Amino acid sequence: MTISAARAYVAELLGTTFLLATVVGSGVMAQTLSPQNLGVALLANAVATGGALYVLILGLGPISGGHFNPVVTLIELAFRRIPRGRVPGYLLAQIVGAFAGVVLAHAMFGLDLVQSSQHVRSSGGERMSEAVATFGLWLVIASASRSRPAAVPAAVALYIVAAYWFTASTSFANPAVTLARSFTDTFTGIRPVDVGPFIAAQVVGGAAAAMLTRWLLPIAGVHSAPAPSPSAKETSP
Repeated sequence: MTISAARAYVAELLGTTFLLATVVGSGVMAQTLSPQNLGVALLANAVATGGALYVLILGLGPISGGHFNPVVTLIELAFRRIPRGRVPGYLLAQIVGAFAGVVLAHAMFGLDLVQSSQHVRSSGGERMSEAVATFGLWLVIASASRSRPAAVPAAVALYIVAAYWFTASTSFANPAVTLARSFTDTFTGIRPVDVGPFIAAQVVGGAAAAMLTRWLLPIAGVHSAPAPSPSAKETSP
């Protein structure tokens, strides 16, 4: 493993850890402070997640690309914007980081560190929402990185805040996030039995978006985040 690869893996692990700590922790705080108002709780959860995404992509994007999402990593691989040999390290870092973030959030709020979610998310509308949310996420990443690369962190953060509200699933749009959230029986959880269909929908949505943007943006290509050097990137509720 080269030093640049190690840095990229650590950046992905740290970014995904803090992302999940934000998603779960803000959900716990929101439901604690507004137990009778789910709208306020969801708004707080969405804003906190968007804020965290912005600063994490802004800070860690130049190191690893700021994927924090297996679908984004696999699309980057399909576009040959990340070395094939780095993909397993990226995926492992994202999954480990996601679970670490859930455990960290539980620890901060004095909850059982590992839980099994009972939050039912099994409707057809929620599954469709995951395909739509993931499709839109890659479309935003691809189009924003072509027109204004420096604006990618803000574009992704704003999209996720919006998708929390316009999708029935509250926009997980991330397989690592989905897996990890099955281990929290809090506001942001998902039953383990509902995880598979969510991830399948995310993969379908991401693949469809990748095919569209390959045709829609043929000249400039697509990027997950601006990067200062080839070694950093070599080529998101």
